[in-house]
Amino acid sequence: MRPIAIGLTAALALAALIPATVISAAKEKEKPAAVDAKAREAGMKATPDLVKAAGVSCTVTDARLIGSDKKTATDYYEVACQQGLGFAILAKKDAAPQTYSCLETAAAGADGKPSALACLLPGNADPKAGLVPYLAKAGTSCDIQNARAIGAGAKNAYFEVACKGGAGYIVQTASPVNVDQDVTVNSCLLYEEGGNVSCKLTDRATQLAVVDTLNGSAGKNCAIKDKRYVLSTKTDNYFEVVCQDGKGYVYQQAATTGAFVRAIDCAQASFVGGGCTLSDAVAAQTEQAGLYTKLSTKAGFDCKVEKYGMLPSPDPRKEIVELKCSNRPDGGIGIFTATSNTVYDCITSEMNGYRCSFTKPDEAFPRLTADLKGLGKGSCTVSGARVIGQTATDGYVEVACSDGLPGWVMAYPLNTTAPHAKEVLSCVQAKGVGGGCKLPTNKTKS
Repeated sequence: MRPIAIGLTAALALAALIPATVISAAKEKEKPAAVDAKAREAGMKATPDLVKAAGVSCTVTDARLIGSDKKTATDYYEVACQQGLGFAILAKKDAAPQTYSCLETAAAGADGKPSALACLLPGNADPKAGLVPYLAKAGTSCDIQNARAIGAGAKNAYFEVACKGGAGYIVQTASPVNVDQDVTVNSCLLYEEGGNVSCKLTDRATQLAVVDTLNGSAGKNCAIKDKRYVLSTKTDNYFEVVCQDGKGYVYQQAATTGAFVRAIDCAQASFVGGGCTLSDAVAAQTEQAGLYTKLSTKAGFDCKVEKYGMLPSPDPRKEIVELKCSNRPDGGIGIFTATSNTVYDCITSEMNGYRCSFTKPDEAFPRLTADLKGLGKGSCTVSGARVIGQTATDGYVEVACSDGLPGWVMAYPLNTTAPHAKEVLSCVQAKGVGGGCKLPTNKTKS
């Protein structure tokens, strides 16, 4: 996942907006102590309505009048806000007020001189702290070391934060800036260097230093030879490492907390951004296929594995793997732990919560035909099948017959790797099972 390029208004095109009279007035108040009572009184009187009209997230806790320009009928204010970020406000008669966050006004102008709209109120003494509520709303852990305003588009405003420890993020919120609206925080690694939305407070090497921390938590005894960022999802970041001994892993990190989640062998990581590129993933996958062949044999499922796919596992100590076999048309779902090996064929796997994608449905028809024959229904050659439901103990499979006559529903015991059908029902008898028969020939003839 990579954000697309976004057209932004430059964050700091402020100098042209500030007349000389205001610049002069501002220079007289370079310290918070210089905010006299009249300037504060004028600010506290005018700004609550102005921030409301501007649509920014601000319950005013302090304010000051920076200066006024009589020629353009524009007043300039600073506000400190209960919500965090403070703002400079340009209030022109008969026009909507314009707001600039204190992070925008904190940057020097093109001439290197401080902005005349730089925030001076005590509540705005640390402008970067104003982003803390935004990070908190997004659930992102970051001890902010530095921050800057990037710019704003028609709907969104963007900020960069650099955290102690090397992590960096882009904070996206509404424009005008409002913590009550949606806030999205993404790792700097998602953004291409040099783009109009990108990170400048941390470099790529610093951002990737987190991989060393993850490596320490992985327990893989890996002396890192090379590393790279792979991708991010809404919940996780993924990094690839290759070790000095040639082994490779993908490290999964929780996006919001930065915590290590798990290490994925490159042989099993093809589902993550196309898999590993720093190490020989093909060789690793070949080796892993050989291992799954051995484990399947131990489980009593004769499968020479030529292809496999990892399925999500709720337990990091348990691998759930779909298997495609070169020595048989049907495959299965393997569940492997350090102490047990189980393989379900593609009929029983679905009844137990796992669906095969490598095996075509008709590969199971001969097995189902044989099961029907064992239950005294040898006249039906299965031409269609679907799992229709289950109870606490049994799973049910509807089958259609190639001769077009009404089909059947077979019951199989669950949690058994190679069960035999223990009961057969007509579609009339099975109306109360999973909504009944729905295969075309069974719907019309049952």
